[in-house]
Amino acid sequence: MSKFKKYRVGDKFKLSRIDPDDTSFLTGDEAAQRAALDAMALELDELQDVLHAEGRRKVLLVLQGMDTSGKDGTVRWVFSRTSPLGVRVTAFKAPSEEERAHDYLWRCHAAVPRTGEIMVWNRSHYEDVLVPVVEGWIDGEEARRRYAQINDFERLLTETGTVVVKCMLHIDKDEQRERLQARIDTPGKQWKFSMGDLEVRTKWADYQKAYQNALAATSSDHAPWHVVPANSKRHRNMVIAQLLVKTLRDMKLKPPPPDPALKGMVVK
Repeated sequence: MSKFKKYRVGDKFKLSRIDPDDTSFLTGDEAAQRAALDAMALELDELQDVLHAEGRRKVLLVLQGMDTSGKDGTVRWVFSRTSPLGVRVTAFKAPSEEERAHDYLWRCHAAVPRTGEIMVWNRSHYEDVLVPVVEGWIDGEEARRRYAQINDFERLLTETGTVVVKCMLHIDKDEQRERLQARIDTPGKQWKFSMGDLEVRTKWADYQKAYQNALAATSSDHAPWHVVPANSKRHRNMVIAQLLVKTLRDMKLKPPPPDPALKGMVVK
């Protein structure tokens, strides 16, 4: 049985049952944990190299979570040893005027990974079944319609060679308070803070409910969700690093066969 199973969203899923303080993926002291994470990062680099050489498939990592849950930090640490030539990151902000003039999936389809590439989405199309729901811009019927459209969109991706890995970084409200306060108290990090973060924070329960519904409705066999306990930053990074490494191993990647024309060739 996969050790990731307890984090995978399935039948009878309840977000409230996932403990944000869980650190079961961490073993040993801090030095050992950092060494293990570095080893994962190195293997991820090697696997991405073969993914690129194979030239047939691609990987999409979707990162969602409340403000301060660590989406940026995940990218920084999990891909710390990976060549920037093989990993691309797209951060989805509030839609631009051009993006609002199209359907809500338009901007996402324009940012899917190329063949041989790992693409990371820092926030994603799931913003369109979270913020509009909490703010009351769409009703339950429209939300359910979007869930179905997202499932179809992700099925299209998987059927055309993209392996989709979706992770919700799960922190609790107290952890968010501490992280927001740290941003306010640290001049070098104040640029990360927005007054809007405090407004969103007042709707914590509503967002948890919106996540609960969205994850339950869009965790499929072809694109399952994993809820990653993320109060511990190292635990968050370790889970996602191991999940990505396992995903790439399971793809059984193979580089192109040797070129017979190069056999015996000597460079002078």
